[in-house]
Amino acid sequence: MTESTGRVIAVAGGTGFVGGAIARELARRGHRVIILSHRDQPPANASADVSAANASADAVEYRRADVTQPGSLALALAGVDALVISLAFPNSPIEAPRRGRTFEEVDAAGTEALAKAAVAAGVGRLVYISGAGAAQDAPRHWFRAKWRAEQAIRASGIPYTIFRPSWIYGRGDRSLNRFLGMGKWLPFIPQIGNGRQIVVPLFVDDIGNLAADALETPTVENATLEAGGPESLTMDQVLRRALRIARRRRPILHAPVALVKLMVAPLTLLPSPPMTPGAVDFIVQSAPVDTTALHAAFPRRLTPLDEALATYLGPRRAAV
Repeated sequence: MTESTGRVIAVAGGTGFVGGAIARELARRGHRVIILSHRDQPPANASADVSAANASADAVEYRRADVTQPGSLALALAGVDALVISLAFPNSPIEAPRRGRTFEEVDAAGTEALAKAAVAAGVGRLVYISGAGAAQDAPRHWFRAKWRAEQAIRASGIPYTIFRPSWIYGRGDRSLNRFLGMGKWLPFIPQIGNGRQIVVPLFVDDIGNLAADALETPTVENATLEAGGPESLTMDQVLRRALRIARRRRPILHAPVALVKLMVAPLTLLPSPPMTPGAVDFIVQSAPVDTTALHAAFPRRLTPLDEALATYLGPRRAAV
């Protein structure tokens, strides 16, 4: 990869799980990072976590930018050389339409607003974190929303790189860690569905590296790349490996998808439901990817599942 140029790079969604990892890696490489978030104030550790990756505390700036309010975006992108978009509404994939937390309003319309603002602000480079399965005629609305977002990126005229990751995991994720956490007080690990859905687990630190690499690699301009780690596994296989590394003995108890959807359907009446039938479908979907083009573009080693899990679940895991 080429050496860092110390550019000003904004990360939309930089307080989130994936966006935060990208922001940390950009700061580590010497870029000035601007964290964009809808929150009025950053979470307590948001800027600290990113600045910890860089010797200079001045390397990180927090700016409020609500993608549902396009008027707030122009000022937020002032002086920005490149923009990374990694949007996720709170508690995603559990949508809350009455709170404006949907794939259409945040992922699709939010990215469209950011792309338009990026053009107006003279941003010179875009990286968008999409998702495996994004397509105009996809059967699920979240895939169609991601496609809308991708189209806005392509139509902007700004050089871009789009990543379509399979399933991203790591310290602080809300999927694998949530299920493992239940094993602390339950004699089993609950699993929705049969556990046979296919994922290609991508360590969150690796997507941070890939996004940063893309900004330093001219040959991946205007490219769309499916992204995943070095192994294709079922979700049950992922859970069993995580349990082994965490040294926990728990059986996996599967619940039928139809039954779970029936049970959570009434929760959609709440302003912020803890679970919805749509989220159940999202959780149990397979996410296969073809990483041939990714490896050709970025000849870096991606972290195997066991090695990555050991960094935060194993007996010698790094201190929190």
